[in-house]
Amino acid sequence: MKVVMAGGTGMIGTALTRALAGAGGEVIVLTRGPAGEVRGLPAGARAVQWTPSSPGGPWAEALAGADGVVNLAGASVGGGPWTDGRVREILDSRVRATSALVAAIGSLPADTRPGALLSASGVDFYGERGDEILDERSAPGDGAVLAGVCERWEAAAREAEPLGVRVVRLRTGLVLARGAPALRLMALPFRLFAGGRTGSGRQWVSWVHLDDVVGLYGLALQDSAVSGPLNVVAPGPVRQADLAAEIGRTLRRPVWLPQPAPLLRLALRRQAELLLVGHRVVPAAALARGYAFRRPALGEALADALGPRR
Repeated sequence: MKVVMAGGTGMIGTALTRALAGAGGEVIVLTRGPAGEVRGLPAGARAVQWTPSSPGGPWAEALAGADGVVNLAGASVGGGPWTDGRVREILDSRVRATSALVAAIGSLPADTRPGALLSASGVDFYGERGDEILDERSAPGDGAVLAGVCERWEAAAREAEPLGVRVVRLRTGLVLARGAPALRLMALPFRLFAGGRTGSGRQWVSWVHLDDVVGLYGLALQDSAVSGPLNVVAPGPVRQADLAAEIGRTLRRPVWLPQPAPLLRLALRRQAELLLVGHRVVPAAALARGYAFRRPALGEALADALGPRR
């Protein structure tokens, strides 16, 4: 397969590039910096500089004839306090990159357009819904900052549908992997013997191991019957208190010091929703297509992500 990837130097993009290139595919990684500065690409992958503000040029031509375009571009949600300016940056970086890709696809002759656009999103799309079980048919949430970001991000991706491109919107949960930024921060208090539940501990956490993120992106690329939303989560969401207990067991640390919700809201303000807003999401579409999860058990996934290297 020929796959063009925006945001391909992050954790998910790096793993997906390695998997696709390792299977004999051609991967073109779009980078905002000079292409020659991208290091560590496997054989079969190369970098092309792109400018989202300019939909034309060599980077747009690289999309021609691609089997799929993977859109992972966007500013990190954990890169700083959620001031109004920071929230605009989180939103605008996603919408601008997605709209640039769609415009570039639209500039190509119809018979050379990519077969599919796989655009990242998050389970935050569903907002705070308590114990409600959420699948791909569930309506968007409201109130939470990231619910609005995800809804507008996905709307930008859907602009490619009238161009004859199959669009898949991949709503990803908490990714468990060695070095994953969110998990590393979550595990830090436990490593310092100060770990415990967050808030009430009853909020749901929809998680997924990086191996299954790669597997589900592969499903979306290869299975032409997959379109629309695709929940990139393991089959068993857990309460946050149960996740904390499993992190403690994995690291062999006590689980005794809770982090009260009022204190988190005082310290983090709007950004506290990353820790306190839960989502009970299930991968209904993936299971319907017969996807077999590689790491469906939380204990095994955490042991791989946090345990000693083997």
